[in-house]
Amino acid sequence: MKRVPFFNYAHVYQQYRDELLPVLTSVMERGAFILQQEIDEFENAVKEFVGAKHCVGVANGTDSLYLALLAVNVAPGDEVIMASHTYIATAAAAHFAGAKPVLVECLPDRTVDPEAVEAAITSRTRVIMPTQLNGRTAKMDALQDIADRHGLVIIEDAAQALGSKFKGQCAGTFGSAGSISLYPAKVLGCFGDGGLLFTDDDEMYERLYEMRDHGRNSDGQVVRWGINSRLDNIQAAVLLVKLKHYPEEIDRRRQIARLYQERLCEIEDMTLPPGPDEEGPHFDIYQNYEVEAGRRDELRGFLDEHGVGTIIQWNGTPVHQFKGLSLPAYHLPKTDRFFERCFLLPMNTSLADDDVHYVCDCIVKFYRG
Repeated sequence: MKRVPFFNYAHVYQQYRDELLPVLTSVMERGAFILQQEIDEFENAVKEFVGAKHCVGVANGTDSLYLALLAVNVAPGDEVIMASHTYIATAAAAHFAGAKPVLVECLPDRTVDPEAVEAAITSRTRVIMPTQLNGRTAKMDALQDIADRHGLVIIEDAAQALGSKFKGQCAGTFGSAGSISLYPAKVLGCFGDGGLLFTDDDEMYERLYEMRDHGRNSDGQVVRWGINSRLDNIQAAVLLVKLKHYPEEIDRRRQIARLYQERLCEIEDMTLPPGPDEEGPHFDIYQNYEVEAGRRDELRGFLDEHGVGTIIQWNGTPVHQFKGLSLPAYHLPKTDRFFERCFLLPMNTSLADDDVHYVCDCIVKFYRG
């Protein structure tokens, strides 16, 4: 029996160990820990990669959403519309900015449903916050049209989608600002927490630049209230190394997705995400490979017995189902049904083809009895 863990965290380091060690040593020997040259180099390199005008490195993806909301002057009583199929951080950022998260349904491809967004708009709606889920970008043309017609701001939660595209444009570059997470399990992950904000708006950039460092401007003067949310220099140095290899990282994930698609597409009980060769306007990077199965719990148990790690995203709980948050009662039957069936198969570049085939062999064996 093989063992295929859901995610191999040691691989994050081992993959580029020989390149990382001298870079880390250089940072530490120079004592260059906070807001040093590697930050500037990384911000410049990654904004060029996605085609954004500005980039600000921050401490984590949650802070990036929170800061973006503050930067567009979200105020108490404002509403922020988002899919319930998202990480709790999306809703928490709105909550701590003083706004009310308004939760809506997602489409079969797991991205937010534009029709559900428009139906949820009220006189208090201020922001649409689409989650670019599993490495797939939402239908941003439809969402931008809605935002334009209703005078709303778009802030992207593109935590899982660095390099994902819709109609040739990268996730994180739509709307007023886009947020990226650099958590170790992300496609571009560091050795701890980290986040990014992209924007093409000069004034927005200045606000974000200042707010991430106690409200200090480029001259070191405090010009507004801010917080301590700086991407540390060691993480920036790590990310510079990994960014050089990022296109091949994406290519490998798409190869793995193609193998899953080829091997599992005829299993009637399973619903797969869109494959890499059927995306139309979408270019997916496959942060996750989220499937549905009617016999999900039995199948996951069988895979576990055979050494294959799987998880249910968000611990199996969309945001509207968290009882401890005192949210209004939501009727989201599509999302509820989805979370009775969904789970994630292993998807990362520590996987060899043999590992992917073993996972598929186990699934086929389960259904053949």
